Amino acid sequence: MVAGVPEDCVIGVDLGGTKLLAGLVNPELRVLERTYRLAPPSNDPEDLLQLVVDEVRELTHSGIVAPSDVVGVGVGIPSLIDQATGVAVSTVHQPFDGVPVRDELQDRLQLPVALDNDGNCAMLAEWRAGAARGCDDAVLMTVGTGIGSGVVAGGTLIRGSTGAATELGHMVVDFDGPLCPCTNRGCLEALASGTALGREGARLAGQRPGSALARLAGAGEVITGVTVTEQAQLGDRAAREALERVGTLLGVGIANAMNIFNPEVVLIGGGVSAAGEMLLGPARTEARRRARPPSNGVRVEAATFGADAGMVGAAVLALDLLRDGTPAWQG
Repeated sequence: MVAGVPEDCVIGVDLGGTKLLAGLVNPELRVLERTYRLAPPSNDPEDLLQLVVDEVRELTHSGIVAPSDVVGVGVGIPSLIDQATGVAVSTVHQPFDGVPVRDELQDRLQLPVALDNDGNCAMLAEWRAGAARGCDDAVLMTVGTGIGSGVVAGGTLIRGSTGAATELGHMVVDFDGPLCPCTNRGCLEALASGTALGREGARLAGQRPGSALARLAGAGEVITGVTVTEQAQLGDRAAREALERVGTLLGVGIANAMNIFNPEVVLIGGGVSAAGEMLLGPARTEARRRARPPSNGVRVEAATFGADAGMVGAAVLALDLLRDGTPAWQG
């Protein structure tokens, strides 16, 4: 053990559609060190498994704690997980279908590994120590490359009969809408994710020739959700219009969640949440306009952990597994 640092730390890993965030986390859920890497496009799960292994080993040997003080790993991935086997049974953004991710990582790391859907991990972090702490009913949406989600109802993290529940990003909100990566059309993810924000920004760049977005597009830069958020923060009106449009569409999905779950709070996390009220304001307004009373009075707030939520929640999974052998979602 390194002096002044609690022992028995874990590493939480959040592997999304385009990035990997990993953190060394102590039992009080303080992040002692973190790493961030882009997840390279790949059709080979081996590439992504190795990326996770490399980041875990980097944190283990970072010098913050002794390597022997790292006692477990939690991993969130954008997949539906069979908790009995640790196999990813359905994946939209990564090539993990049918892959025994948990066992593969345990074999390579020689550490206990807890695995879950990344949206469930983010909800777990907020429920345990964030903006949903003390709530028996809460909804979280993580808005990034896609839209992940997690739901607590009656004091239980909802998983469904096969672990595939609460995929709110794939509720259809426009019957004839754009194609979603899941192959359906008009999913909330296709209309209100970071990917959709980039697409909306590119569209407006073509319509607003004097905008910063248009200048960037004219210089050959690909307009992404990050680009739009950055330019909106700098005051570009076209970028702010794109955020307002995507926020309004997100509000439609939030209203559906309010009507279905009647939560105490709806939290918005993920990378796009960095846009703050430029996204949340329109989303909140639209959700309250569409939801039925009294659910339309539900709070809509930014997640406490922001883009760290999935990583911190994955660490919670590992800590709970080590403490009593019970996955966190079982209470």
